[in-house]
Amino acid sequence: MTIGLSIHDLLTPVAVIDEKIMETNISVAQEYFDRIGRSFRPHIKTHKIPALAAQQIASGAKGINCQKVSEAEVFADAGFTDILITFNMLGNARLERLKALQARVNLQVVADNEVVVESLAQTFSDDIPLKVLVECDTGAGRNGVQSPAAALDLAKKISESPGLEFHGLLTYPKPSSEAAVETFFSETLGLLQQAGLECAVVSHAGSPSLYDSDLVPSATEHRAGTYIFNDRSMVRAGMCDFDDCAMHIIATVVSRPTETRAVLDAGSKALTSDLLGFSDHGLIVEYPDASIAALSEEHAVVDLSKSGAKPEIGERIRIIPNHTCVVSNLFDRLVFHRDGVVTRIENVAARGQVV
Repeated sequence: MTIGLSIHDLLTPVAVIDEKIMETNISVAQEYFDRIGRSFRPHIKTHKIPALAAQQIASGAKGINCQKVSEAEVFADAGFTDILITFNMLGNARLERLKALQARVNLQVVADNEVVVESLAQTFSDDIPLKVLVECDTGAGRNGVQSPAAALDLAKKISESPGLEFHGLLTYPKPSSEAAVETFFSETLGLLQQAGLECAVVSHAGSPSLYDSDLVPSATEHRAGTYIFNDRSMVRAGMCDFDDCAMHIIATVVSRPTETRAVLDAGSKALTSDLLGFSDHGLIVEYPDASIAALSEEHAVVDLSKSGAKPEIGERIRIIPNHTCVVSNLFDRLVFHRDGVVTRIENVAARGQVV
């Protein structure tokens, strides 16, 4: 791949990022959080590329959010020093890596149960206590303590544990649930105050309702990842338009077995099988009434029965993915462009870092 080449001359399938759209997405989100007076901590799981995190930090973001210690190590190696890992840390080998990481960066982690807290306490020392946030389930039905009272109990456990420092509260909520999140946070903060426990950070999250974050006044920071590229699910959530989607997968029509079927060279290894509630596997920009009905490893089968216009064999089409974060992890490199001309190629440095 060559800088200055037209993206229309790239071998397919290829994931390309529009620099101008991405830059606008970064600045619009940061301007919103600056306006409401809240720290913004981007989640790197969407791009996994240090150069993009550096752009987010340069725009005003505070630190980064990783999901796994292996991701955090990649970004620490790239010079990032303010890192939050939002996944329960368990296992001696992982905890030893976490301890080594803490010696290099300002590190925060989460816990939602006493087993995790006890494991952390056995690993860390009072010399450099580890900052731990209590993860709260405010309605998403994933990790998290189930009530403000349980959050208080775990905060006390962290505060009383050697080598640990209770640092705050954290949630990943279901979309458009700001009222429930605020109720959970405000009730928990009241309990913490009564118990004499300081709460430095109250961390809210999510791209699907990012611009409603001001409806959670108790929060001190927001975490989000998808917004940098946007995708089909973000358009459905009303957070952006298709013109705000920076990532496209360019694919080639390699077969037209019937009048109503086309086959593309971008299968499940280029387009995620993560439907996110959609009935098909992405939106074809040039043929929005067509449907990517099925994926195998190297093939995407397109149903053209509802599309008046139909592509020809050899034609190149652009696809907006359902879930951009997963697509990034499918490619070794992402290709960036301005007005269709390649500007740079970035290795997806934290690709495959899942431990």
